Amino acid sequence: MTTRRAGFTIIELLVVVSIIALLVGILLPAIGKARDQAQVSVSQANLRQLGAAHGSYGAEWQDRQFTLIDANMADYGSLAATAFSQYEDENGMAHPPILLGWAKKFSTGQYLLWQLGSPGLSAYQPITFVPASGTGGERFGSFRLPNVKQFNQYTCGRFYHPMYYAPKSVAVTDFVKGAFESPYEYRLKEQQGGSIAWCSYALSPAAMFSPDVMRNSEAGGWQDPWQVGGSFRTPGFSQALYPSLKTHMLEHSWLQNTQGTQCNPAFGTVGTYDGCEPWYFNHAWESSPVTLFYDGHVEGVGVRAAMRADGRMRAQTGDPEWGLWSKDTAWGEDGYFIDIGYDQAATSFHILTTEGIRGRDVTAN
Repeated sequence: MTTRRAGFTIIELLVVVSIIALLVGILLPAIGKARDQAQVSVSQANLRQLGAAHGSYGAEWQDRQFTLIDANMADYGSLAATAFSQYEDENGMAHPPILLGWAKKFSTGQYLLWQLGSPGLSAYQPITFVPASGTGGERFGSFRLPNVKQFNQYTCGRFYHPMYYAPKSVAVTDFVKGAFESPYEYRLKEQQGGSIAWCSYALSPAAMFSPDVMRNSEAGGWQDPWQVGGSFRTPGFSQALYPSLKTHMLEHSWLQNTQGTQCNPAFGTVGTYDGCEPWYFNHAWESSPVTLFYDGHVEGVGVRAAMRADGRMRAQTGDPEWGLWSKDTAWGEDGYFIDIGYDQAATSFHILTTEGIRGRDVTAN
């Protein structure tokens, strides 16, 4: 005699579906959080490796930091174009170029050492306050170029390498991922939409100038680097007075605690990555870029915390112009693209640190 097995009732099926939905609701956020933390860990590891490489660079160059410009360039002229021209006249050769790496030009089959063209003279300076006429490049500079050949010989020997790109920076990594597999030191920009994918991590340009440039208000305030002798003589690591409080490198884009938007509409369709220009690290209250400090430790620095620290500094000095970052540069209170931020965040910490390498970007807890 056979016994017919009863099937699931509607109520039982609904119970099972409800349990599965509940489990999915519990697990998906946990999986997302684990994935997010894994990406943060990769950025932390990248910055630690880059910090070690900068230490090697300093050991070889008598404690000096990475630079792409002659230390005495301001002595050759009071404007970039004049100075570079005079440098060539006096030395019988052009200023050393910015090298991107060896790569094959497929149209000719030649294996060439490629140099950076645009934005020209602006790329040599730590950051460009006033670009040479007709060249562009304002607010750009060598602080965005820690992966050029002059420095990547201390790391992996390649311009495009995962070490230089934060995994959360999707707009950039999607644009450049094919270059990671390239057999050459560099991949031509013609192979990726005509653009170069800049490194995800940016140095502190304020700390790359002589401290005489980023003076506090009591000492005369910010100085045009082309008007100060020795302004491009990059200071040694040992000149950091507050190495645990002065930022060295950080994620240049807004990657932590994002609000579901990658591209800054203020740039329109002229963004670097197929028309997209990511929001920058200082564009939102909630931003907290993973950051390397001069003492070698890595942590997230919240924009809110940086703004509070700056406010405390201005209150302590009693001078609204003397805070942790300089509001008296050529850009005034707009600083580093503050005017096109996501919300009301208003800071240029790391980029325009008062007193440069001798200053601080955060305060001790």
